Amino acid sequence: MTEETTTEVVTEEAAAESKDPVAALTEDLQRLQAEYANYRKRVERDRTLAAEVAISSVLIEFLAILDDLDRASTHNELTGGFKSVADQIIATTAKLGLEKYGEAPATFDPNFHDALMHETSAEVTETTVTKILQPGYKYKERVLRPARVVVSDPE
Repeated sequence: MTEETTTEVVTEEAAAESKDPVAALTEDLQRLQAEYANYRKRVERDRTLAAEVAISSVLIEFLAILDDLDRASTHNELTGGFKSVADQIIATTAKLGLEKYGEAPATFDPNFHDALMHETSAEVTETTVTKILQPGYKYKERVLRPARVVVSDPE
């Protein structure tokens, strides 16, 4: 580049900046506002995710207790004060967002079911859950534990 070309380039840049300093500052302000808005959204999303992970980890610890309460209820062992405590535990976990799932018969879905036993049957036309061995639990569409099931395939 010659000295004249360099001078022309510098002069054009200076002219562009001096044309409208208000527009340049406005663009900078808009860019900063957009970056700040994105930062706030990201922080809020991270905060929400951290809270959900914390609640999920606590609910996972309660799954064994809920299984014991289900078994006790099945054998009519929940009576008196213990039934009241069991009802409060179940109500509290439901209030936090824990959902129990798993019913038979239903179409087998490997995303929600863990097949522990496999059978064949003339009564089904597709892979079907025929028995629930242990119910599954999910929290806000996240599977905490898949339902453990018996699956039947068509013959």
